[in-house]
Amino acid sequence: MRTSTLIRSVVAVALVGAAIPSAIVTTAGRGAGQAAQQPSEVELVIRGDAGTPPRLAVPDMVAASPDAADIAKTISQVLWDDLNFEREFYLIPRDTYATVPAARTVEQIPYASWRELGADALLFGTVQRTAEGVRVQIRLLSVTTRQSAFAKEYTGTAANPRLYAHTIADEIHKQQRALRGVARTKLAFSSDRTRDRVTGGVPNRETKEIFVADYDGGNQQRITNTRQLNNFPAWSPDARALAYTSYRRIVPDIFISRIYQGILENPLKGDAANYLPVWSPDGTRIAFFSNRDGNPEIYVMNRDGSGVQRLTNHPAGESSPTWSPNGAQIAFTSDRGGQPQIYVMSSTDGSGLRRLTTTESYADRPTWSSGQINEIAFSSQTSRAGHDIKVLDLASGRVRQITNGNGSNESPAFSPSGRHLAFTSTRNGRTQVYTIGRDGQGQRQVTTEGNNYSPAWSQ
Repeated sequence: MRTSTLIRSVVAVALVGAAIPSAIVTTAGRGAGQAAQQPSEVELVIRGDAGTPPRLAVPDMVAASPDAADIAKTISQVLWDDLNFEREFYLIPRDTYATVPAARTVEQIPYASWRELGADALLFGTVQRTAEGVRVQIRLLSVTTRQSAFAKEYTGTAANPRLYAHTIADEIHKQQRALRGVARTKLAFSSDRTRDRVTGGVPNRETKEIFVADYDGGNQQRITNTRQLNNFPAWSPDARALAYTSYRRIVPDIFISRIYQGILENPLKGDAANYLPVWSPDGTRIAFFSNRDGNPEIYVMNRDGSGVQRLTNHPAGESSPTWSPNGAQIAFTSDRGGQPQIYVMSSTDGSGLRRLTTTESYADRPTWSSGQINEIAFSSQTSRAGHDIKVLDLASGRVRQITNGNGSNESPAFSPSGRHLAFTSTRNGRTQVYTIGRDGQGQRQVTTEGNNYSPAWSQ
């Protein structure tokens, strides 16, 4: 097998208010004098037994310097969770690792012991503090052949150790499973956790502010600080801006926070009441609904607020637009048939209108998957007091239910891969954000503090 050149990654963290991590810059090459110290990578795909995923062990990373122990522990745990989330590997439970002798170098790895645990491969990593921050080295090793299937070094700031784990997980999924992982994606949502009261307007009402977190709920950070109602965040396609509805000027309007630049925009500038913005796939337009012409209707505008165009024209209420992956259509909620249902139309002029949900008593908040499978998730009323998340396969017309009637489940949002959904649920009393696989498996709770609403998943 051919040994590739060293891959070396630099993890950059941008500070905007409360330190939101930026994108990761990756470079390839072999520095002078580094070859002997750096891991090499062999082109090898780890496989499990026929019909089963590879069995992977992720022991604690080695702290190569005494002051790196806490960082090594954080990266190890987050990496295990990130790899487990996609369910492409079977992660051998960490509580079984006590029977395996610890290794501080690759040469000390007890492959026979890992084989006894049934591992097909293991991750071996080291973490070292440096003058500039931290150096992380990681290898994915076949237990059978002892060959390296993945080997990289990451250097950068020590401010956000979780980012190293997220990066490693995404890159392993890409290289080993041809999968776009979601470990580096973000969730945005609104929350009343501050317990502040709205200033002006409606008295004795708690504020809602926009928050951002890692896909798993870690690293939660506040984006707005208005002491008003801020709802329905939507990520721009480049994941560097959030559009949302805010009552900061009493009348609800659309605002855009460019979170890495600290810039706030109000493209419509208080022009009537405007709600639920959602970006087109190319980021040039925003769909929303507004009562500017009397009834709630669906509109589109250019990103800067110009070119406002009305797409619907009906005395019923229209809301919750969502773009098709190619930008040619918009699905939305309308009660023109008596109860809210999901409809679709052309994003250019509103033509080609047709109803999508035909067997639901009540359907709302559609979200179109940007993954390879053409699906729309929505919230369906399944009991007098509760809703469940359902998914409509547009090719076959079949609808499947994702949640099982535990609490009221609403506001679905697809992950960029289309493999997962974020949603809100009252199953534990308060309204919290959860994630779940599109097959209804792998449910996780993301938020715990206050009530949290309207999740949006970044690209």
